[in-house]
Amino acid sequence: MPPPLPVQTPAGIEPAFDLSVYYPILIYAIVVVLFAVGTLAASHLFPFKPRKPTRVKEMPYESGMDPVGSARLQFDVKFYLIAILFLVFDVELLFLYPWAVIAYGEAGDPTWRVAFGRIVFAEILVFLATLVIGYVYAWKKGVFQWR
Repeated sequence: MPPPLPVQTPAGIEPAFDLSVYYPILIYAIVVVLFAVGTLAASHLFPFKPRKPTRVKEMPYESGMDPVGSARLQFDVKFYLIAILFLVFDVELLFLYPWAVIAYGEAGDPTWRVAFGRIVFAEILVFLATLVIGYVYAWKKGVFQWR
C-alpha cells in the first residue's frame, strides 16, 4: 500500500490521515479484552480448586477478627467529614504545585512572571485564605476531635 499523499491545509502541507497507524492500538485493545474475558471464563469453566463450603469458610472475614453483631451498622459522619477535608487539602496541593513550578521554577517563562506574576500570586493568596477559613471553621465545629 503506497503512503498517503500530502494534503494542503490552512496550516500548510500535512500528511494525509492514515488509519493503519492506529492498528497496533486496536490489536492491543483486543488482546486486553480477550485476556480479561478469558481469565473470567477460565475461572468459572475450570473449577480446579476444592469447593467444600463449611460454616467457618462462609463467615465474613474482618481483618482476622470474628464478626460481632450486624454488618448493617451506621457509621459516624465523622469518617465522611475527615475524608472530605482530606480531599479538599489534597486538591489544594494539586493546584499549588503546577503554579509554583511555573512561577518559581528555573524553566519558568520570565515574560509570564512579568505579565501575570503578581496577579496570580494574589489569586493564590485568596485561594489559600479561603482554605484556611474552611479549616478554621471545621476546627471550631469540632470535626477534628475524635469522640
